Amino acid sequence: MEQHVLAWIAQYGYLAIFSLLVLGIVGLPVPDETLLTFTGYLVFRGHLSLPLAFLSAFTGSICGVTLSYVLGRYFGIALIHRYGRYLRITQEHVEKAHAWFRRAGHWSLTIGYFIPGVRHFTAYAAGMSELEYPTFALFAYSGAALWAGTFIGLGYLLGERWQTVQANIHHYFVGCTVAIVIVAAAYLAWRRWFRTPRM
Repeated sequence: MEQHVLAWIAQYGYLAIFSLLVLGIVGLPVPDETLLTFTGYLVFRGHLSLPLAFLSAFTGSICGVTLSYVLGRYFGIALIHRYGRYLRITQEHVEKAHAWFRRAGHWSLTIGYFIPGVRHFTAYAAGMSELEYPTFALFAYSGAALWAGTFIGLGYLLGERWQTVQANIHHYFVGCTVAIVIVAAAYLAWRRWFRTPRM
């Protein structure tokens, strides 16, 4: 699948980037990070324009995440039960996304892009939770811009080494995200401790 995706991007360029990311964010088996990193590499080689590549990736991501949100909001869990298997979505995935959404709140829509197994389901969870669209858009679209820019930038900066580093990229981002969550939790606990009136 990965080789087909890379061949489609090399052949069809921006249209392939947009279309594949819409499908990937909704839940079809598209290697999103590989796609974006390869896009950055093609920018490095001069085959694609950086602004147009980023715009294609960003709009594809927000269209996919918005579609997921709408499906979750208007069709809810019944749609997941009926068609989830076609989109690689199980009840376990939905429960995991709901739990993540409850813990991280709206920020899960932003940082969820970087967490394997979470990106595809936080928008469904937000829709099923009836989160208002303006709030959803603020956090989800910010995450899409950050995510697309990060991986396209990596592909561009790594150049010919993009495939070597990309193979281990999930481990780096999961580690960084866990570290950020721990630091944020520690900061909030510290703030609450020192703001609580002492008897």
